[in-house]
Amino acid sequence: MAGPMEREGRDAAEKPLLVRVGGSGGSQGGSASSSSVAVVVGCTAIAVAGSFEFGMSIGYSSPTQLGIMRDLRLSLAEYSVFGSILTIGAMLGAIVSGSVADRAGRRGAMAISDVLCALGYLLIGFSQSYWWLDIGRVLIGCGIGILSYVVPVYISEITPKDLRGGFATVNQFMICCGGSLAFVLGTFIAWRTLAIVGVVPCLVQLVGLLLIPESPRWLARFGHPGAFTGALQTLRGHGTDISEEASEIKVFTEKLQRLPKSKMLDLFQKEYIRAVIAGVGLMALQQLGGVNGVLFYASEVFVSAGFSSGNTGTVAMAVVQVPMVGLGVLLMDKAGRRPLLMISAAGTCVGCLLVGLSFLSKEQHWERDLNVLALAGLLVFIGSFSLGMGGIPWVIMSEIFPINMKGSAGSLVTLAPSSSSRPFADSRSCLCIG
Repeated sequence: MAGPMEREGRDAAEKPLLVRVGGSGGSQGGSASSSSVAVVVGCTAIAVAGSFEFGMSIGYSSPTQLGIMRDLRLSLAEYSVFGSILTIGAMLGAIVSGSVADRAGRRGAMAISDVLCALGYLLIGFSQSYWWLDIGRVLIGCGIGILSYVVPVYISEITPKDLRGGFATVNQFMICCGGSLAFVLGTFIAWRTLAIVGVVPCLVQLVGLLLIPESPRWLARFGHPGAFTGALQTLRGHGTDISEEASEIKVFTEKLQRLPKSKMLDLFQKEYIRAVIAGVGLMALQQLGGVNGVLFYASEVFVSAGFSSGNTGTVAMAVVQVPMVGLGVLLMDKAGRRPLLMISAAGTCVGCLLVGLSFLSKEQHWERDLNVLALAGLLVFIGSFSLGMGGIPWVIMSEIFPINMKGSAGSLVTLAPSSSSRPFADSRSCLCIG
């Protein structure tokens, strides 16, 4: 089933990526290659503005909890709905993400997501009741549910084969940066102001989408031959011979279209069931480990543990998160998926244990106050999660399913983490479950 993709990957090492027309000098070839990389970098930068928005949306509810509850007089249960209802919207967005990306195109899908997220943040920023908050949060969830699918797909479809892996990791890195920025800014600015800040990446991407080409592979697949050639030429640089790569894409697209159409129920056949168990299991365990309890309610966890405020802890989490994601990217291919995943899972377990001991010492009135363990535990947890559990399940998912099943598998596996995050889940109970 995966033969076409495997042959495409092997060809990358045997054939030059860029062929310069009408020139024999190495400097000319180098100029074409540099031009191509510059265009791809620019397109990727616009695409990952959506990843940054994704991260900000995940991190928004933690530093803003006290301010929102105070200003709108919300109960803990009402705020819990606001914090967790994002996952309901993300689940809805994930279900339709494949259809939207195929019907509207990759750029169109990102634009729809930006509009949903911008409307959601404006509703939150100008909200006068918790209904406005919840509707805005659901809209943001729908937007990031679509972005979680379309951004990595667009990046993988525009990048040259020998650069695809490196560019794909930028998606996870920018999600981490967005969440970290929300943690930091939320400790210094009001929650309404932070909501307005959340609109900025949406506007940046909307404007940037006017400047970047559509995915050549999408254009080839849905019958736009003229636009396909123009988009590929723009990405590879004018003056570059794209005939060989264009031919490869057309052949691969034709072979893909001849494969049988997959349905969600086809995944439960005997030949795919092991991959489904592995993919869905990793995604569910990723969420059931308590990461949403940390990201949504980190500030409240620190206050409950005995700290005067959660500001120091959330900033420390932001400082730890970014370099650990970078380290995970560097080690993923060298150490292997499974060893890094096991180390990451063990670290999150230790982090949960430390937080649990901190709250146990408080409830049992031990002589020595161990609230510092809450800080250490959450830093160990978020660092370990960023190292492997955050990104590796997505990488494994893309590697274990045959090419004709990836659309259905992607929807199912993306749906699993969304439905694993339950409303009203108290932050400490999430960590104990982990």
